[in-house]
Amino acid sequence: MSGGRERSAEAGSLPLANKRLALVTGGHRRLGGVIAAGFARAGYSLAIHGSHDTRLDSPLALALEENGTEWEGFTADFADLENAEELVANVAERFGRPPDILVNSAALFGQDRLDSVTADDLTRHYAINCAAPALLTKAFATIPAGVGDRCIINILDQRIDHPHGDQLAYTLSKMALSGLTRLSASTLAPHIRVNAVAPGLTIATPDYDEVQMERLQSMMPLHSLPSAEQIADAVLYLAQARAVTGQTLYIDGGAHLRSYDRDFMHMGR
Repeated sequence: MSGGRERSAEAGSLPLANKRLALVTGGHRRLGGVIAAGFARAGYSLAIHGSHDTRLDSPLALALEENGTEWEGFTADFADLENAEELVANVAERFGRPPDILVNSAALFGQDRLDSVTADDLTRHYAINCAAPALLTKAFATIPAGVGDRCIINILDQRIDHPHGDQLAYTLSKMALSGLTRLSASTLAPHIRVNAVAPGLTIATPDYDEVQMERLQSMMPLHSLPSAEQIADAVLYLAQARAVTGQTLYIDGGAHLRSYDRDFMHMGR
């Protein structure tokens, strides 16, 4: 289930035992990788999860190297939910201490709609996007830990306020994760804070072209789309915001204020 490499702290930095440890699921690439890089620059130690491997995006690898970050990679396929529940214990065993922060960033994304969704689509998306975070939350909350601020941050999607018919299984699972955020924030207080970040369109896939991205930007209330670094900044804020729990920060250029008939990939063409 686990594997990876470790970087020692640079001379003159905080002792490793005094650094907060963040577990970022899906943290080796794309948005999860940018979030992990943000934690590295802020001086955290990192447990970086990938579903099948922990090959790092180049900017993340550079951030870990430049900041002398203590880190380890862990592989766990959340389609098998037992892997999710075991991950926190594996991280604690490897680092000799439990994580202080859990970021549920790993996600599955599909293209189904109500007229095409299958039982397998619904089951797989719910398992990876909601059930796995629920079991990770359970494990995070029950593992013996010392006194100090501990928190969970779930990565949602701005569409949860105005869902449309595209990517049905994904959307339903993210709405369920939003519910888990509020429920667990209430249940785990005062010992663990639970919050969420809901990004808008951030890291475009090859489905988008430059002209389309410009048109989509103009459709946002703020006439802007968020950068991945702005999402990471919001996650880092919540990791340190000791008076905040049960909140969702929408980092989306205001997209959640409006209703869109289709997913962004079908708009602005």
